Amino acid sequence: MFSKILIANRGEIAVRIIRACREMGISTVAIYSEADRNAMHVQLADESYCVGGSRVADSYLNIPAILTVAVESGAQAIHPGYGLLSENAKFVSLCEQCNINFIGPTSSMIAMLGDKDIARKTMRAAGVPVTPGCDVVEDIAVAKAEAERIGFPLLIKARSGGGGKGIRRVDSLEQFEDAFLSASAEAQAAFGDGACYLEKFIHPVKHIEMQLLADKYGNTICLGERECSVQRKNQKMIEESPSPALDEKTRKQMMIAAVKAAKAVNYVNAGTVEFLLDMNNNFYFMEVNTRLQVEHGVTEMVTGLDIVQWQIRIAAGAKLTRTQDSIFTHGNVIECRINAENPDKDFRPCCGKIKRLHTPGGSFVRFDTALYQDYVVPPYYDSMIGKLIVQARTRPEAIRKMKMALSELTIEGVDINRNILAEILSDEQFVTGEYTTDFMQEFEKRRAAENNKE
Repeated sequence: MFSKILIANRGEIAVRIIRACREMGISTVAIYSEADRNAMHVQLADESYCVGGSRVADSYLNIPAILTVAVESGAQAIHPGYGLLSENAKFVSLCEQCNINFIGPTSSMIAMLGDKDIARKTMRAAGVPVTPGCDVVEDIAVAKAEAERIGFPLLIKARSGGGGKGIRRVDSLEQFEDAFLSASAEAQAAFGDGACYLEKFIHPVKHIEMQLLADKYGNTICLGERECSVQRKNQKMIEESPSPALDEKTRKQMMIAAVKAAKAVNYVNAGTVEFLLDMNNNFYFMEVNTRLQVEHGVTEMVTGLDIVQWQIRIAAGAKLTRTQDSIFTHGNVIECRINAENPDKDFRPCCGKIKRLHTPGGSFVRFDTALYQDYVVPPYYDSMIGKLIVQARTRPEAIRKMKMALSELTIEGVDINRNILAEILSDEQFVTGEYTTDFMQEFEKRRAAENNKE
């Protein structure tokens, strides 16, 4: 087992990893930007080092500085958390060259699965259902011909990256060229790769993801699903497990497909296979996330397994001690992402000093955050400041518990999205479990109409 791990991240996920390490008796090394000098992860770690200025590019993406700290501090491994460098194949390759263990898949695995075009081809060859579409097209004339063959509506999707960037929906041939060039330019700017492919736009759909753990000895287990269909601009807002949409037969088929996807590429460590589920229970492979997910806590609560600690064990060479038939889920879990933003002003991000903080408690209530009284939320980073997770015996009980927890959550000094989350939980479509990925579009229209009446 490692004796010292560097956490190449910030905020609540850095705190989460530090706590997992401390439970395992592992020393931790934190990195921080100038803006994060007083951040909680800096205070909790055994050692902390500044790696640059406030901007992400100057600090948390400053690969030479991070690797220098890792080597100088004697860290044997680096945990990347999610976002930032977690799916950066170049960074992982440099870790490998420096003989520093990267807690995640290999650089070649990340590069292969990060190329969504190659991933689709690999999954298709492995017998995993893939959304109808075409491979990467770079010539606009060829792209138009492929679009007409696939039929409208369709999605133009960037080969690289994630986070909803480089994705455009197109409903007609007249819109296609502008949308294709726009998606390609956005992807080039965000990921340095403007290549795009086309997929049939399946609608309405649910977004279901399967959590996997795989060790270095060929053992792979699936920890069940998370439903992530409450999204705004491709950014998830609420996740839950189990999905209210899956019957037992479809769930088993999807779990088998997820394991098949991992084994097709000899995947190692924690990973998530994302699927689209249509209204006829047909599901289609979307992509593999080669990292810890933001919503990993949902699966941890529903299964009782610590995914972060298992990531560390697997990276250190341990075998999985659990088999598929020993994985059980308990009750229903819901997670709400708490963001510093104002939903009434087009979800405008907010920064400022936390003047008052009260977090909800009670049995089976978890709040992952790096906030504390008088902490100043900086303007340089993602607006998510916490994840509120609850567990109950049934889905209706879990919804009630989450609404209660939200009502108790008090964060003054910055705007937060608490109220709109509570409204979503009371919406009939959410309560029945019939919501799909376009839920937020319709919800916001209804909300705006009601506000205009007032």
